[in-house]
Amino acid sequence: MPHGTALLQAERQAVVDACHRLAGEGLLIGTAGNVSVRAGEHVAVTATGVVLGRVTPADVTVVDLAGSVVAGELAPTSELELHLGIYRRWNAGAVVHTHSPQATAISLVLDELPCVHYQQLLLGGAVRVAPFAVFGSDELAEHVWTALDGKSAALLANHGAVVHGPTLPAAVDNALLLEWACELYRNAAAIGAPRVLDEGQQAAVVEAALRRGYGRTHRIEEDL
Repeated sequence: MPHGTALLQAERQAVVDACHRLAGEGLLIGTAGNVSVRAGEHVAVTATGVVLGRVTPADVTVVDLAGSVVAGELAPTSELELHLGIYRRWNAGAVVHTHSPQATAISLVLDELPCVHYQQLLLGGAVRVAPFAVFGSDELAEHVWTALDGKSAALLANHGAVVHGPTLPAAVDNALLLEWACELYRNAAAIGAPRVLDEGQQAAVVEAALRRGYGRTHRIEEDL
């Protein structure tokens, strides 16, 4: 059985820290969900059946991109192939899968979460809902990969959510943003039909963000 406790030690700790933060925010509940980060040809991923709010580095397994365990003593998550497929297709740096309350609620009702706020553009705009399939199945992985085309987030019908990012902090931020967007939509829908940003409005936001460097700090330029 593989051991290799020193392999990807920093990445394993990063996965632990991400799990604790997401659990603290209410996005990871009990054993439901999984988190991974890629380092070259290896992936550090949460083991199956661990309580994610109490996960330790020993509960994080290291696999190669073919899915073979190279370090750790616990079997990786049943959604391993879903994670690995995202790494292969989009060269992502990290993947987060949750059963978070707001995202899961939206997945029970909608076929797509429309773009109702410009911050959703950080996820690719409207978020598709992948059709239901049994957890851990090849069918589910295929549905999610299709839903993620051109996006960094997808909802899984009657199941939860998957996001990816270039880094683990970015993937965590995407998970939090998706949960916020789902809650925003639910709150608005309780009042009336939410307004949706059309393609022209979305393009205008993208243009303004690029022109103004939105999301980055700037020094105040002194007048000469």
